[in-house]
Amino acid sequence: MVPGTVVGDGRYRLLAQSGVDQRSGAQLWRARDGQLNRDVAVTLFVGQPDDVAAANRARRTLERAMHAASFTHPGVSRVLDVLSPRNGIKPAEGLLGMVVAEWTQGTDLVDLVSDGPLPPGTASKLLEPLAAAVEGAHHAGLVLGVDHPQRIRVTSDGKLRLAFPGSRPEATARDDVKGLGAILYLLLTGRWALPGGPDVLPAAPTGPDGTVVAPNTLHPAVPHALSSVAVRSLEDTSVGGIRTSAAILQVLDQVADGEAQAAQLQAAAAAGNPADTDDVVWTTKKPVADRQRSRKLALSVLVLALATLGVIVWLSLQIVSFFREEPTKQAGPTIDLSPSTSVSAPAGQPPSGSATSTAPGASVTVAEVAVFNVTGDPDSPGRAGRVIDGDPATTWKTQVYRQQFPALKSGVGLMSSFAQPTTLSSVTITSPSPGTKVEIRVADSADPQLADTTKIGEATLQDGETKITLDPHQPTQHVLVWITALAGGNKSHSSEVGEIAFLGS
Repeated sequence: MVPGTVVGDGRYRLLAQSGVDQRSGAQLWRARDGQLNRDVAVTLFVGQPDDVAAANRARRTLERAMHAASFTHPGVSRVLDVLSPRNGIKPAEGLLGMVVAEWTQGTDLVDLVSDGPLPPGTASKLLEPLAAAVEGAHHAGLVLGVDHPQRIRVTSDGKLRLAFPGSRPEATARDDVKGLGAILYLLLTGRWALPGGPDVLPAAPTGPDGTVVAPNTLHPAVPHALSSVAVRSLEDTSVGGIRTSAAILQVLDQVADGEAQAAQLQAAAAAGNPADTDDVVWTTKKPVADRQRSRKLALSVLVLALATLGVIVWLSLQIVSFFREEPTKQAGPTIDLSPSTSVSAPAGQPPSGSATSTAPGASVTVAEVAVFNVTGDPDSPGRAGRVIDGDPATTWKTQVYRQQFPALKSGVGLMSSFAQPTTLSSVTITSPSPGTKVEIRVADSADPQLADTTKIGEATLQDGETKITLDPHQPTQHVLVWITALAGGNKSHSSEVGEIAFLGS
């Protein structure tokens, strides 16, 4: 199977492969439904009907998927269709079956941990919806099959979701519990703790007795409770392993509550209101006089009084100045330049005061940057801010495409927005992806149509810094770095950007 292949009796066109579950002979793809004109997630069981063992295995998986199609939960992608050689699949397609589910917008779980483990609080919040889905499915007598990381995606609002339903025929509810433990272990350590995982993930280290090393041994910042539940979920129940997803949910809730309380205490301390935290101590201990605190309070009152007096003096001067000022004589009609007045500029010129007074050659600060995408999911939207963080080592990167642009999409880019319209002389892009072709385009808004943008420069990126001199242009508040060709080859095309810097003209 390659991108562009049409399966399911000519209805679904394969776009990009998300992974492979070798245990069940399943390929996980993002596809396009030609009839309903929408993206879907398809799980393909590749093989020939004369392979009796594989055919029976696929048939039982499809039966499970059909049975689970009635289960709905935000943590599970809804099953839309189940196809078999008897219903919707042609013999020439080389498929034993396929499960079609709604596409989950967001990013891959494997991509989320590619740069290292997540903070414990973040890991708990991510996993809670998926654990709740498993708990609900088990109460309904169903097995979801959450024991492979490439079947899981992260939604745009930061929740884990089973994006490719279709559990193995031999999978049990205990396998779902192990899957939750392995996903938690992955979030906390960046390593996969179950057999049959993808090659792109390193395996979890094990001790002399064969059990996985606890997450807090690898990363001491991980709370003991969270580390323990990850390990015990992977252990056999005969040696004290966790049996149900409800136990995992309970620990996740406790960690989330602890994180919330810690955040409230930090916010109170940052706001300079230690009285809120002192109350916790005073419930069991009588407060004592604090001379230093009293001095601080007296000083604060004095500063407030002086500030109030200064405001009164300033207002008095303004009132006196208002009555003594004479109206300015002008040769033409008076123009009100208050914020509510709209002043039209001559044709071809920007309004007076609309553009920033950036000195020639001075750096222009970017107020916001976001991924600009014309079709499909945005590429790594959560990492866009890395191109303006001042550290070239932290990069934003595209997805890995098996075909060069514009086979699957015309391109992808980064839209930078400034606080005020300005004119630019050059753009410097730092990238470790030589051969990437980019266009620099100006836009009237942060989310325009590509056809409404104007090209003012282009270049092929080198390894390191590439400076692009820009054509003369009107002041603009939005500049798009548009990638038209990716680096790489051999069915593996992708590009990274470390920093984008703008100079004024």
